[in-house]
Amino acid sequence: MEIKDAILLLHPILAVIVVFPLIGIIVNRAFLVRQRRLETVGTGKSKVPPVVGKEHVQIGRWLTNSVVGIVLIAFGNVIFSNIIDKQVWSKSPFQVIFIGILFVATITSLYLLYQAKSPTWRGIFATLSGIGLVVLGCQDGVFRQTDKWYISHYYYGELSTLIMIFSVAILPDIYKDKTNRWRRVHIILNCLALLLFIGQGITGSQALLEISLAWQKPYIKMLYKQKCRTQICTVQAPSLSPLPKLE
Repeated sequence: MEIKDAILLLHPILAVIVVFPLIGIIVNRAFLVRQRRLETVGTGKSKVPPVVGKEHVQIGRWLTNSVVGIVLIAFGNVIFSNIIDKQVWSKSPFQVIFIGILFVATITSLYLLYQAKSPTWRGIFATLSGIGLVVLGCQDGVFRQTDKWYISHYYYGELSTLIMIFSVAILPDIYKDKTNRWRRVHIILNCLALLLFIGQGITGSQALLEISLAWQKPYIKMLYKQKCRTQICTVQAPSLSPLPKLE
């Protein structure tokens, strides 16, 4: 396994170790927050401590940062590997500089989203963060499976990440809105995000089977070139130099 293959594994490793445990915790806190709200409205008191609301918000921000982080790691790995393999720097240096600036701008926009107070600035920075992720996802080298978008790990991931960013943007409005309109929007979108995360667990496993290791890629290209899917063909392995004799 080469270094680029090990870096590729960072994405699923961080998803299993960091993201999915956070999802379990935040779902638990969400149920507790709802239970406390209903009990408070019905009886005026609740056994659920008020701290669960603060924990729900804090863990939600951790989840958003983690999701955006592992998406950027995945994009960075495949995009810059493609740049190195195809020598894009020598052919189109402006494109490489633009991609680097885009990574920095996306991270900066997410940071400024947390600092913004007014709804207008939160909307601006959330939009800029989302645009950055979408444009990065459109770069060469990203495994998208557009022809199978309905089971694509890429599209599930992009949509769930955009939902996470939007949830951070509307968070202050949830507590100010007396009609509970934003709260209902928050619940609906995050239920959708939960389903997408479950789908990501399934499609991510599938993607790991379909993305070839670095040493396998030349053989895979030959299989497609010779149309081995529709006809019988043979792919010759390269001859290996003999091992040196030990004296």
